[in-house]
Order: sequence, then structure tokens, then C-alpha cells
Amino acid sequence: MIKLLLVDDQAVMREAVSVWLGIEPDVTVVGQADSGEAALQLAPALQPDIILMDIDMPELDGIATTERMRAIAPESAVVILSMHDDEHVRARAEAAGARGFVSKYQALDQLLDVIRSVATRPTAA
Repeated sequence: MIKLLLVDDQAVMREAVSVWLGIEPDVTVVGQADSGEAALQLAPALQPDIILMDIDMPELDGIATTERMRAIAPESAVVILSMHDDEHVRARAEAAGARGFVSKYQALDQLLDVIRSVATRPTAA
């Protein structure tokens, strides 16, 4: 079972993705956070396998949160979810420590493929 923490400042997006992932037999959403700060608080206690992180959030964005997440939840892999999909954004996400990237314009089955792929890869040391 893949344990997932869903981080997005848009409640509608969190709820839609949570409901959709809830029908998958191998994924469970163990928590939701509406900000980078909330994600940093929840991740150590929840110990998710995957943190699905919106890149565009006020105050502490997904890139900055991902950088900080490596220190407090090193076993959790971050997958960035973004409206912006270009080489520069992907490079920033990877440099921050994200192990996957999905555009919000991609189909939901592609999101699930990335989640499963990242979850089965060993955590980098």
C-alpha cells in the first residue's frame, strides 16, 4: 500500500485527487495539507511514502517545502504537481529533491503511473 500525503492550497483540488486516488486498491491518502508549513508539520508523524506537492502555494511554495522536506522526512519521496511545465520548472523541482513531476494538465492515470513508479524506486541515499 502506497501512503500518500496530498499538499495543495486549493481545497477542491485536494478533495478531487483524494477521492480519485481513494478508489485505487494500492494507494491510500493518509493526510492532506493546505500549505507547505502544514505539510512540514504532518509529514514526520504520517511517514508517507509519497508527498504529492503543489508547486504554487502562497508563502512557502512547493519547491521550498520540498527542499526542507528532505531533512525532516527523508524516506518520503516528493512528486511535484504543477500548472507550469517547462524545463526550468522541472529542473528546479529536481534540484530541490523531487523524485517525480506531473503537470496538472496531464491525465489522472499519468499521475497514478508517476506515483506508482516513484513509490517502487529505492530512496536515494
